[in-house]
Amino acid sequence: MIQHQKKPRVALVHDYLREYGGAERVLEALHEIYPDAPVFVAFFDKEALGIHAERFADWDIRQTWITNLPFYKKLFSPYRIFAKAAFESLDLSEYDLVISSSNAYMAKAVKTKKGSHYCYCHTPPRSLYGYTTMTDWKKNPAIRMLGHLINHFMRIWDFEVAQRVDHFIANSQETKKRINKFYRKDSVVIYPPVDLTEKYSPKKDEGYFLYVGRLAKSKNVDLAIKACTNLSLQLKLVGSGKGLDHLKNMAGPTIEFLGAVDDSKLHQLYAGAKAFIFPAEDEDFGIVPVEAMGHGVPVVCHRSGGPKETVIEGKTGLFFDQLTVESLMTQLEKIQTIRFDKKAIRKQAEKFSKDIFKKNIQKLVG
Repeated sequence: MIQHQKKPRVALVHDYLREYGGAERVLEALHEIYPDAPVFVAFFDKEALGIHAERFADWDIRQTWITNLPFYKKLFSPYRIFAKAAFESLDLSEYDLVISSSNAYMAKAVKTKKGSHYCYCHTPPRSLYGYTTMTDWKKNPAIRMLGHLINHFMRIWDFEVAQRVDHFIANSQETKKRINKFYRKDSVVIYPPVDLTEKYSPKKDEGYFLYVGRLAKSKNVDLAIKACTNLSLQLKLVGSGKGLDHLKNMAGPTIEFLGAVDDSKLHQLYAGAKAFIFPAEDEDFGIVPVEAMGHGVPVVCHRSGGPKETVIEGKTGLFFDQLTVESLMTQLEKIQTIRFDKKAIRKQAEKFSKDIFKKNIQKLVG
């Protein structure tokens, strides 16, 4: 009599769902691999997700007790002091495999009794280890003092929960180094999934530059706006964030803010761009520059973090070295003089496809 092997029960864990970025794209790909797996999150804020909330409409999403705290949707950042306890309180004893997708909210703190715990680490929390963050919380002296005190204890907690993880997966060599430095743990690098499903056909650029991502301090979007304003270059920005009003005030007449757009519109914007601007410092990986390259579009990015692993200087883009408007302007002027091979750019992007991500995850995890 043939005995069929019992299908392992899988659970996915993610920091929270309130914005749509690279980490959420990883979660979507993991869910495609394990479509029956419930997804545990600290909280799910449909309003903040906007048009992207529909992506998760039919998922089995389970939230923690953080949703019982007053004003948790607005106070989610200070409530991170409760994230460790919230994820630890989840009962995952029935699952054979747990995959956490973790960054700043300690989803990796979940406890497993019988199952293996793989943590896909986007980066150790940036705010705890001296990297630029989405908000400039150090400007206020009182908040700065309290923040340093809280971060001291959170670093201790972060190290503690990292030791429970059975296997770390890093999203880049950059993140692998951070995991080793801050957690003293080894990891396997599996690059995030880049959406290259749109049929590729080289398209003549329409003369504008493009930025896609959060409008946050850590992304240095102001450099792109000031540089393009000074050079009278057309710049289209896709995304939202708390810094929107401040950025609009510094923008010249050639700058256009598009907010959130659907996938179809985003593909059109990528395909028509002269070049993509990515001024973020010490980015963990950086999915959007690779998405741009997937459309044959060259990238201008800061020489730090993940893009050093994905962008080939002179072939798929250019790097600027100083986080100054002048340094970026120099490269924006230079990139307009270079004739790039769009097919070669696309070929580089294909190394980071969603199919490759899925195969690597299944090969490692099973």
